[in-house]
Amino acid sequence: MPEISRRKILHVDMDAFYAAIEQLDNPGLRGKPVIVGAPPDKRGVVSTCSYEARPFGVRSAMPSRTAHQLCPHAVFVPVRMERYAAVSEQVMAILQEFTPIVEQVSVDEAFLDVAGVLHAWPDAVMLARALKQRIHSRLRLTASVGVAPNKFLAKLASDMQKPDGLTVVPATEPEILAFLAPLPLTRIWGVGKRTAEQLAAAGITTIGRIQQMTEPELAPLLGQAGARHVWRLARGRDDRQVETDVEEKSVSAEVTFEQDITDRTIMRQTLLELAEKVGRRLRRAKKSAGTARIKIRFRDFRTITRQCPFAAPARSDRDLVHAALSLLAKEKLRDPVRLLGFGVSRLTDTAAGQSGQTQAPLFPEWDSAAPAERHAQLDQAVDTLRERFGKGIIKRGRWQT
Repeated sequence: MPEISRRKILHVDMDAFYAAIEQLDNPGLRGKPVIVGAPPDKRGVVSTCSYEARPFGVRSAMPSRTAHQLCPHAVFVPVRMERYAAVSEQVMAILQEFTPIVEQVSVDEAFLDVAGVLHAWPDAVMLARALKQRIHSRLRLTASVGVAPNKFLAKLASDMQKPDGLTVVPATEPEILAFLAPLPLTRIWGVGKRTAEQLAAAGITTIGRIQQMTEPELAPLLGQAGARHVWRLARGRDDRQVETDVEEKSVSAEVTFEQDITDRTIMRQTLLELAEKVGRRLRRAKKSAGTARIKIRFRDFRTITRQCPFAAPARSDRDLVHAALSLLAKEKLRDPVRLLGFGVSRLTDTAAGQSGQTQAPLFPEWDSAAPAERHAQLDQAVDTLRERFGKGIIKRGRWQT
């Protein structure tokens, strides 16, 4: 694995980002279990929680009512995305001070390729320590960092000693195999609870056991594509580069279900929410899309994509949701689904004055507005509400295709 060992990748993951910001802004919350998300008396989920809440079993995406039952003395606070996004920009600016090769993958995490700047540092570990210290001194927040030869290993490592951790993965193939061998299968990206149970039934519970097998031996359990994916990652192999393109060529969102699903209602609701998420990102970037696509991954890791063009460049939730659900409706889906995704491509700039750019009060002169303009005004109003009060403040009702 010599070609991998020359690379030095860092994965920086901010610790309990939303909750840490709430504790920073409100010192009275420090040391207390803080849950960011919907209040327990409303239908909604936990966005994130502080480390003080986690020993009680509270986790992200858990229903808020369940979180309250597990930790009744927790303090619930609403999501403030505008504040988190502002701090995220500060974090990313600090990362850019160490290397220009930064790939932001979410509001609170990023990959860095530091191989080209190590001439100014004794080694990548010293750079990582300096990065962590700079984030803490400027923002009074902590980050956990993984240092590794590739992205998969770096991300795995950043999660191993949270919070405020620094984990270094060795660079040679024998050392990497030994590092991964004792870890549970769920540490491999894409291996969820259901897949782990399926493999455990066959006597496979650790990454080391996978390392002893061949792809053909795994194929009957995971399918050909799944076997290839798991076999490579079990050996620490990941050829992906750190991508630095600022200009997005596509926008997408996806979700992996805790348990494989067959319920069409859940699939439709999931795609609806993903399409709205993509729509918000399009409008924030002042982009419109020419093509919509859905991504479906089945239990055996087999993945299909389906796409269709828009009649005209689109970025309204109505157009995106309609496209997503129409594509889903054409699929028979005989096998359980583990992942759903929605994305758009062929992005173009949305010029001022085009549909979606109207800057107007909530629903003014609704009856006299053209349909496209009405949808744009509605999207703008909903975006504003969600940015101010959190994404759970308003939800779309049942959609008829």
